[in-house]
Amino acid sequence: MKTDLAADNLTAYVGHANGYVVTFTNGLRVYLSGDTAIMGDMKTIIGGFFKANLAVMNMGAFAMQSEESAYAINELIQPNAVIPSHVNEAATIGGKVIPTSKTKQFVDLVKGRPVHLPLSGKTMEFNGDAKCVAGC
Repeated sequence: MKTDLAADNLTAYVGHANGYVVTFTNGLRVYLSGDTAIMGDMKTIIGGFFKANLAVMNMGAFAMQSEESAYAINELIQPNAVIPSHVNEAATIGGKVIPTSKTKQFVDLVKGRPVHLPLSGKTMEFNGDAKCVAGC
């Protein structure tokens, strides 16, 4: 859809920024970014009020790209850990990130916190501080 519109220099409105913060009984607070772009609420509400300590960041065609998502992590949300998702590319081979991928670019841009790659068939488990305790 995006490429069809781009040929005619058109864009489409896809709705309000929408993400969720899910709080678990162990204290883990996970921000699920959905297909959003950078927004001020990431700092004031998601990082400030909810204090999300794990972020699952979508980086697809209708979401942030590597640089934007890393900025949101480093400067706005500042979680203890992050999981990139919905990157719309083959991001790993044999459990290792592909060096030329957008995912690798994101991993390199995120500072001071672990980036956990989602792998098919692997389940990750986090404690209340967003430290991965199994499956990472």
